[in-house]
Amino acid sequence: MSQGTAATPTFALEDTLPRVPLPTLEESCERFLAWCAPLLTEAELAATEAEVAAFLRPGGPGRMLHAALEEYDATEGVHSWLDTFWPYRYLGRRDRIALNANFFFLFRDSDLPQVERAAGLIAAAVHYKRRLDRELIEPVVQRGQPQSMEQNKFLFSTTRIPGTEQDTVRAPYTDQWPGPSEARHIVVFFRGAMFRMDVLGPDGVPHSLADLEAGLRAVMKAAAERPVAADAPVGHLTTMARAQWAAARQSLLACDPGNAEALDAVETALFCLCLEDCAPADTQQACDQLLYGDGGNRWFDKALSLIVFGDGRAGINVEHCGLDGTTILGFVDALLDTPAEEQSRRSGARTQGPPKPSPVVFELDEALRAHVRSAADAFAAYGKNTATAIVSFEDFGSNTAKALGVSPDAFVQCAYQLAHRRAKGHLGATYESIATRQWRRGRTEAMRVVTAEMQRFAAAMDDPAAHADARRSAFRAAAEKHVARAKECQAGQAPEQHLWELELIQRRRGTELGVTEQPALYRSPGWLTMRDDYLSTSSAPSANIQYFGFGSTSSRCIGVAYVLLPERLNLYLSTPLPVAGEMRAFADSLRAAVGELCELMAADHG
Repeated sequence: MSQGTAATPTFALEDTLPRVPLPTLEESCERFLAWCAPLLTEAELAATEAEVAAFLRPGGPGRMLHAALEEYDATEGVHSWLDTFWPYRYLGRRDRIALNANFFFLFRDSDLPQVERAAGLIAAAVHYKRRLDRELIEPVVQRGQPQSMEQNKFLFSTTRIPGTEQDTVRAPYTDQWPGPSEARHIVVFFRGAMFRMDVLGPDGVPHSLADLEAGLRAVMKAAAERPVAADAPVGHLTTMARAQWAAARQSLLACDPGNAEALDAVETALFCLCLEDCAPADTQQACDQLLYGDGGNRWFDKALSLIVFGDGRAGINVEHCGLDGTTILGFVDALLDTPAEEQSRRSGARTQGPPKPSPVVFELDEALRAHVRSAADAFAAYGKNTATAIVSFEDFGSNTAKALGVSPDAFVQCAYQLAHRRAKGHLGATYESIATRQWRRGRTEAMRVVTAEMQRFAAAMDDPAAHADARRSAFRAAAEKHVARAKECQAGQAPEQHLWELELIQRRRGTELGVTEQPALYRSPGWLTMRDDYLSTSSAPSANIQYFGFGSTSSRCIGVAYVLLPERLNLYLSTPLPVAGEMRAFADSLRAAVGELCELMAADHG
């Protein structure tokens, strides 16, 4: 639907969605022990049980912290007991977000050259925004349950602002900026140069595709004629650790009055478009460039950065604080499901003459230039110290798993565990992101994959004495337990984020609440081991994307981003360079494990 009215306006159901249930303290502690137990020795489990008992005792720290959370959840204007958790979790991190937190999608291929592809993506994104402004995008409904559309408010003109202790967000639909953004421009990057380019005319009507193409060619010509010095692209600063970037941003503002205007142009832009002056050698290099690429040709704090390579391949880099994969999948499907010409027509675009790009220029002193150089060098080194790999299964997809009588997600998660055991010799803590948008302001829940059933399955597969029937039985039990736990997470019956928020309350309000020290539970073997990821996994199923990816979450973790579709499975793996050998062993073992499990289950269905 392009014009007129939506049967249900985009945000009409938000306040009718059920609230995220707050588990009791006893429930979360009981689940926590069950979840961490498979990863612990008997002594470690006993030590963790003792700390849980101390946490739970009458008048103990757990009771005080949970009572404060219950009070907060009941406060007028609070939508969810997670309302404070999310910004603290995402905006409170102090390391760099480039590569560490932002995620990417590689779009399906197109025959269009670079400029035409980029103009088409701009036109489609502008069409989506105009529909969103009028609330013409119907709320998503899954299995009869409406999903929260709140995150759509953070797609356009949204920018993360670095802070010394915690970041903030500059965004529309807020008290400071009520309603949709009225910005008419985007920021285009090419060879490290930045240009402000209007994509909507003075009356708010979108520019035609021909106009946009002419504007982009003007950007590329201007950037080629006046090359940017290596120590000038301010985008490099967005790759720094957050407090360092916050200090550099203050230096920018103090250096020259014009820098405030330049920052304003970037921060209020609808989104960024990054035109790359090269074509990736292969698909893996395209993924790597989308994940981190040249920091001088990015603004990693921007919610959305569309990236188009010299050969027309394209993708998106997303700042994660207000946006999760499910929202971006919906946006990308809207961009790519309909041809650009039709998107432009539906948006009411018309020829208005090419937009005239204007350079976004920052005045830098020698200290800031030194910051830019050091940030560029440090990020380039960080990228080189990250190992990545892609794994593609052309002969396996969700239809394969269903035909074998196994939940597709459970199938691949079991395969990951089997491959990990064979690559590293043991199972380790594994995170899986579970979408919970059916709740008011819902985002995701943290699921822990390693269960006792998963352990028995992985052991049975490598036990020479185990017969095929025993292996099949163990596989089914592990898969069924996985499905059951995922459903618990979707229902808000998971312990990790609840207990984590109690820890954060102690940090923020401990003195006021009489809990002056961090409870020992958070130093227990169970808490530390369960959250020390060996695998961090997340899924993004869409026919419009080839690969999805993110960086590793710890020094020994392998990030596993997977696109599981009816006829194919594509994975992007990332890990710190010292773990590269184990990551490659995991990839090799995974190929074998998927085939082995298919063969095992096919014998039972033959």
